[in-house]
Amino acid sequence: MNPVQIDARGVVLTCPQCGQRNRLRSDRLGRAFRCAKCQATLRLPGEPFDVTSDLIFEALISRSELPVLVDFWAPWCGPCKMVAPEIRKIAAEGVGRWGVAKVNTEESPALARKFRITAIPTMVLFKGGLEVARQAGAMPAPAIRKFLEPWLDHGK
Repeated sequence: MNPVQIDARGVVLTCPQCGQRNRLRSDRLGRAFRCAKCQATLRLPGEPFDVTSDLIFEALISRSELPVLVDFWAPWCGPCKMVAPEIRKIAAEGVGRWGVAKVNTEESPALARKFRITAIPTMVLFKGGLEVARQAGAMPAPAIRKFLEPWLDHGK
């Protein structure tokens, strides 16, 4: 079983110490939490969440206390493949400050239509459930950080 999954209620992590499955609600993604069984401190992994349904997507962006960067992509897209490692770098850097999600437009065409995705890759930043910024095209990690910067809360 995958050590981290996302569903409409939040992120489900497997404790590396005892194997217990633990749920961190989407509205608490920026907070530290502990395993319900052994009390080990659990940390979100520094990797993008693969969002596989409209319901999960809506729950994540509307409930997350963190800004969420969404990468709309497709498996056949060359630039999407080029930007994937850069997105992983950004996800690893952002643990506790922002979340990163990936939406495969081939598997979730309704989400692509809803958010008017006309080119891929397209990165959309959501904050408080609202779209606040958008950028089409592949970018290196430093450019993605620059894209995020104006929307981050620096007081945390």
